[in-house]
Amino acid sequence: MRPHYNKFGDKIVLITGASHGIGKQTALEFASAGAKVVILVARTESKLVELESIIRGGTEAGKVIVASYRCDVSNKREVADLAQNVIDKFGYIDILVNNAGIGIYGKVEEQTAEELELVMRTNYLGTAYCTKAFLGSMLHRRSGHIVNVASVAGSIGVAGMAGYSASKYAILGFSESLYHELHGTGVEITVVSPIGVKTDFFNHISFGPNKPNYAGFFLQPQTVSKAILQASCSSRLEIIVPFYIRAGVWIKQTFPYLLNPLIGWLFRRQLNKSKRAVSDTS
Repeated sequence: MRPHYNKFGDKIVLITGASHGIGKQTALEFASAGAKVVILVARTESKLVELESIIRGGTEAGKVIVASYRCDVSNKREVADLAQNVIDKFGYIDILVNNAGIGIYGKVEEQTAEELELVMRTNYLGTAYCTKAFLGSMLHRRSGHIVNVASVAGSIGVAGMAGYSASKYAILGFSESLYHELHGTGVEITVVSPIGVKTDFFNHISFGPNKPNYAGFFLQPQTVSKAILQASCSSRLEIIVPFYIRAGVWIKQTFPYLLNPLIGWLFRRQLNKSKRAVSDTS
């Protein structure tokens, strides 16, 4: 991580969803890369305290300043309070990583309206709330980078994950529009869109006892966190992880009649299999 040191040595970085998975690994990566301040944001205070201790005790972290704030990003009042507290203490942030997100598995007909709303509020509106809360200070300084963590599911709809895919489609559209708005302002925005990642995302009860059988292709959190650090120094709109998946996204968008039937069959097959597995254990 030392090659990144000069890039992040004076940077103040804020990461949402920092208590586990991609967010936790990203915080560790920025600390190891020599960021001046790493700000951790999540809903579970005990996990934030634990991660603070890990970063402070890490020999790689050096003199990094670490702070944590409990915040539910789906609550715009909590986000507004978070931004006020951070700006009051640090003055500004250089890099905002909107990583917080959840997913609920199952057919739309079997999910409640409240579950669909929860996913959209956390994933998309949480990203929008945090972006809005810190964007003004970035524009005032004519400096800053926003990294929004989306998903390949934001380009390819996944059966059983309609609410999640919709929220990631929304993040991608929001980010692309903002990318054009920010042209020439000194503030940049980049989306990181990974395929599935091996985190506790799939521990939600809706997934039942079995993870999707395509989980063998999923990435380690470190792969995505490295892409996030890359994104925070990039002028690109979107970085897809791994890079070769971009070809599949391009084919799907250019020749949907070729790829959509295969995608639909694959994810419907897994959805039906998971439903049977839940029924067998209930």
